Amino acid sequence: MNIILGSYEIPVKIIYKNNRNIYFRFDENGVLVVTCPRNTLNDEIASLISKNEASLLKMYERHLSLMKYNEEFWYLGKRYDIIYEDNVEEAYIKEDYLYTKNNEMIASFLENEIQKVFEEEIAICRKCFNNLPEFKLKTRKMKTRWGVCNRRDKTITLNTELIKKKVDLIDYVIIHEMAHFYEGNHSKKFWAIVEQACPNYKLRRSELRK
Repeated sequence: MNIILGSYEIPVKIIYKNNRNIYFRFDENGVLVVTCPRNTLNDEIASLISKNEASLLKMYERHLSLMKYNEEFWYLGKRYDIIYEDNVEEAYIKEDYLYTKNNEMIASFLENEIQKVFEEEIAICRKCFNNLPEFKLKTRKMKTRWGVCNRRDKTITLNTELIKKKVDLIDYVIIHEMAHFYEGNHSKKFWAIVEQACPNYKLRRSELRK
């Protein structure tokens, strides 16, 4: 089953579950996934898609924009064109270009930069707090979070995708997670702690959501 949204022809996948409502989302391949109750008729789904065409089109174009962003090479808030050269021994950045021999070399470059940059920024952000407990840094790619603070294990996990963002946005995430060592939830007291260390945190948080 395919549908037309604006100038796009989009495949649709219907998943029937024991839920009461109908939900829409686009998967990583751009397929519109419709999750609905088991007794839902196709005509009902088609009618709901038609009524929500404008919002679904907006969702899809945001998905396309995100896909394009992920396919490009971004480092600390700047996009670089990739130049492949056989004589490159280690990937490096010069002016507006990333020079590399292959994609494996890019992955190695990013792995090293992620650890180096995150550790450097953690050292800087530590100075914003008093009596901050010692903690371990972990990194991994996450779909829904930029960072996680585990107070019990005394670890902060940062999303490796943060290496694409500007340094001030990386710092905001680090400060946010550090603040959780003092307040476990997102209470007013928590945000007061964040604001003291990062006065324009609302602006940075908003930019991360784009």
